[in-house]
Order: sequence, then structure tokens, then C-alpha cells
Amino acid sequence: MEKKKIFVVEDHPIFRLGISELINQEEDIAVCGGAESVCQAMHEIDRLNPDLLIVDISLKNSDGIDLVKEIHNQRKDLPVLILSMHDEFLYAERALRAGARGYIMKEEAMESVVFAIRQVLAGNLYFNDRVKEHILFQLSGDSGAADTDPIKRLTNRELEVFRLIGRGYSTRDIAGKLNLSIKTIGTYRERIKEKLGLRNATELVRLAVHWENTTKIKPSVQV
Repeated sequence: MEKKKIFVVEDHPIFRLGISELINQEEDIAVCGGAESVCQAMHEIDRLNPDLLIVDISLKNSDGIDLVKEIHNQRKDLPVLILSMHDEFLYAERALRAGARGYIMKEEAMESVVFAIRQVLAGNLYFNDRVKEHILFQLSGDSGAADTDPIKRLTNRELEVFRLIGRGYSTRDIAGKLNLSIKTIGTYRERIKEKLGLRNATELVRLAVHWENTTKIKPSVQV
């Protein structure tokens, strides 16, 4: 039986190696390559023609959601599974809208990633029960307390800038990382402050750092 080819887009080499070894133990799937950035991924995807992508939200010099959108626009037949340490309730719905076929937390990787891959390869969506319930509440308009979270008001790009602020990047660093002007990043910072009801840059940085440290888990793949 010819194995299905999996391509892993992840900017942590150790985790990329761990998830690759996990997948390569299976008889029906195998990792054909990997990348740490959107640019590198697009080049390798065209060369290797994988059957499925596994994509992290946080990538070198870019964002996983951007890659999902680009893949969905160019190759709708190539399914994408998001594997991330970031808050599933905040990102899963955004990933689905961008064109992803599934979302799985890194803390679930050992238990669920192979099953999730097979589900997506079979043409199905994969989300855990918590995310399914959350999305159904969103679609029904009965999301309750979740609507009170001001972070959900941020656009994908604003959320990306907010996350990078929380990781300690300066405005200049963020501009370089996202290939945008310093002025544009400054505008995003002002919009974020307004949406979150923050008075100044100090409050923005403090909240961003707290949010970044409390809404992700440490990767822990074992093989």
C-alpha cells in the first residue's frame, strides 16, 4: 500500500522531528518533508506534492492562518490540519473559516494526531468535542459568556500582532517579521488598544504578555 504523504509546517525543529517520528511509525502515512515558514512551505509543497499539511499557528516570519488561506485559494484539494499550542476556542473557528479541515492541540498529539490525520484524509473534519460544541454555540448565536471576551473582537492580523507583542517583539521587530511598515504596525497597535479598552502601550504590553503566557501549552511530543 502506497503511503499518504504528510508535510509538516512547524518552526520548532524538535517538535517537528517528534511529530514526524510519530507519524512514520504508521503503515499508511509518512512525512515527506517539513518547513518552518510560509515561503519555504509553499516552495516545498509544489515540489513534493503532499496529500495533507500539518500546520502550526506560530511560524517563522509569518502566521499559520495565512498559510491556510493561501493553500485554500491555490489548492482547495489539499487538506490542512492545524496542530497548535494556542487556545483552541480562539483559533479553531478562525482556522475553519480560513479553509482548515481540522484543529488539534499539541497536548493531544500523542493520543489523537494520527486519528485526526486519517479523518481529514478521508474527507472529514476533525475537531475535538469541546471545539465542536463551541462552534455549534457560535453558529446558533448562543455563545453565552464567550462573546464577552474582548480578544475575540480582534481580526486575524490584529491577533497576530497582539500575540507577537506578548512574545516580546518591538514594533520594529513585528514590522520586519510580518513584512509590513512600522506605521502599519503602529496602526494595528492603536486598533488593538481601542478594542481591548487599554489606555496606553504599557497596559497593552502587560495584557499581551499575560495572555501569551496563559493561553498556550508547552509542546510535549514523545515517541
